[in-house]
Amino acid sequence: MVHNDGMNNLYDLAHKAGQSLQARGWQLATAESCTGGLVGGTITTIAGSSAYYLGGVISYSNDVKMAQLGVPLEIIMAVGAVSAECAQAMAEGVRTRFGADIAVATTGIAGPGGATPDKPVGLVYVAVATPTGTQSQRCLFTGDRITNQQATVEAALAMIIESCIQI
Repeated sequence: MVHNDGMNNLYDLAHKAGQSLQARGWQLATAESCTGGLVGGTITTIAGSSAYYLGGVISYSNDVKMAQLGVPLEIIMAVGAVSAECAQAMAEGVRTRFGADIAVATTGIAGPGGATPDKPVGLVYVAVATPTGTQSQRCLFTGDRITNQQATVEAALAMIIESCIQI
């Protein structure tokens, strides 16, 4: 398989994330909005990923975030889907529903549309829920839609690796 440089980096990170998960004996679930399944898709490029990847939810709409992941309506109404609070609720929801040890969630504005004065194109939140708690990271990417999505996948994989090491 031929990868461009960006995809090679993602493949390498996915491989390292898989090794980190296996070293812990952890299983992963994903909840994705702005990445539309790219995190799960990248993880499953690694042969044997079924040993540590349970699956995910592509929760592009707020209704799916609430119904499938348990994101409270209050979060959507108060701070919106593109927020640290929503990303954290998504990660916690998919972790609980899938019975995973660790979960990662992505939500943001990949572009080119959908921006507001407070939430520009490229604003993304990535959250990871583990047995010891949930943390999120605010990212502001400056690329086109595909570049922003790939950068979000990279951030998600890096957070998975970091979470496996920290605990």
